Amino acid sequence: MGANNGKQYGSEGKGSSSISSDVSSSTDHTPTKAQKNVATSEDSDLSMRTLSTPSPALICPPNLPGFQNGRGSSTSSSSITGETVAMVHSPPPTRLTHPLIRLASRPQKEQASIDRLPDHSVVHIFSFLPTNQLCRCARVCRRWYNLAWDPRLWRTIRLTGETINVDRALKVLTRRLCQDTPNVCLMLETVTVSGCRRLTDRGLYTIAQCCPELRRLEVSGCYNISNEAVFDVVSLCPNLEHLDVSGCSKVTCISLTREASIKLSPLHGKQISIRYLDMTDCFVLEDEGLHTIAAHCTQLTHLYLRRCVRLTDEGLRYLVIYCASIKELSVSDCRFVSDFGLREIAKLESRLRYLSIAHCGRVTDVGIRYVAKYCSKLRYLNARGCEGITDHGVEYLAKNCTKLKSLDIGKCPLVSDTGLECLALNCFNLKRLSLKSCESITGQGLQIVAANCFDLQTLNVQDCEVSVEALRFVKRHCKRCVIEHTNPAFF
Repeated sequence: MGANNGKQYGSEGKGSSSISSDVSSSTDHTPTKAQKNVATSEDSDLSMRTLSTPSPALICPPNLPGFQNGRGSSTSSSSITGETVAMVHSPPPTRLTHPLIRLASRPQKEQASIDRLPDHSVVHIFSFLPTNQLCRCARVCRRWYNLAWDPRLWRTIRLTGETINVDRALKVLTRRLCQDTPNVCLMLETVTVSGCRRLTDRGLYTIAQCCPELRRLEVSGCYNISNEAVFDVVSLCPNLEHLDVSGCSKVTCISLTREASIKLSPLHGKQISIRYLDMTDCFVLEDEGLHTIAAHCTQLTHLYLRRCVRLTDEGLRYLVIYCASIKELSVSDCRFVSDFGLREIAKLESRLRYLSIAHCGRVTDVGIRYVAKYCSKLRYLNARGCEGITDHGVEYLAKNCTKLKSLDIGKCPLVSDTGLECLALNCFNLKRLSLKSCESITGQGLQIVAANCFDLQTLNVQDCEVSVEALRFVKRHCKRCVIEHTNPAFF
């Protein structure tokens, strides 16, 4: 009976390892018949599912020392091409043997401390591991192999690295996770492949086809993906709420595919459920593309358009018309955004809590007045590099947005102690203040801020003409405040 189990394991292990071309044997020697009887008699109670399932995808760098020894050595294309690939291996055998060593004479090893832990504790430890480390743990022994594929551990796939073959890794992983539910991976909710430059449309198409319950997708820095792949994901993953395509320079729009739009009923309105969208550094995004995004993603609450240099005030007008629930908005370094754009943003009114207009050189006190008048619940404002802002704009902001907690007006040379005094007398809850390179700021203005804003935690006065006595005054009154400065006499 033991011999039959041994033959069955050998045949099925070979079949499972054929899923990928990168297959390697778990042992370098063929055990004898007597050794098979001993090894398989201990595993006769293993389920058929364990023996018939493919092994995990091992996402590992080439020439890894751990794969050069006898237990983990494998020959694949990764050692030839020098690239990182996903390799499929058979489930590890219970006991590795050598023809020249008799099992009867082998001394019994003491059980490792981690082997004494119950299954639920090991699974909890595994939950803190990234995807590639979890796959390596699955090769240690049969028990770890079974625990590593616990469905609770596979709600998130996180892959990083510029050389990793992400398309192949995603294909192998999703195939293994779809084993219990053919062609559909119901447990996977988050996929993070940020910085994986070798990700292409093929990898995203795999995710779109196999992961209908996907809620979060981060592909920042993957500049090889295009609009079509993103359309597939948002069309086939109706629960997607968080999408990060920052640095994907080919992405110019977020919309449903034509096929998906035709299938949707009129009551659906052809909408996408995305609430968080980061399109930072999508340089080719234009007003028309933003119009399409706003029309399809009406539930947006967080939108980041940093360095989308082609956007103008017209694009912001479309945004406010369709996306009235936006709480956080960043248009930093969008050089064509002016006071007219801020007038449109101000229509978000009290819903807006976070606004970044850093280095928008066309913004002046007029635009700040619009925002301050209608967005009274604003908590965060970054206006660094907006050289048209003066004390009048700061004063109007301080009197209308009294709940302001973070303000950056660095590199605004027209802001002086007068504006700081008004800020200190109205915004008592201020926690972060940046005045970097504000040439008109002196120690007197800082002392007024420190005397009124006791909760100040961060103060940036780099490249400001501030005396050591003023910095010490701030430290005495705001004991938890971290001061960033360029005065070598203060330490």
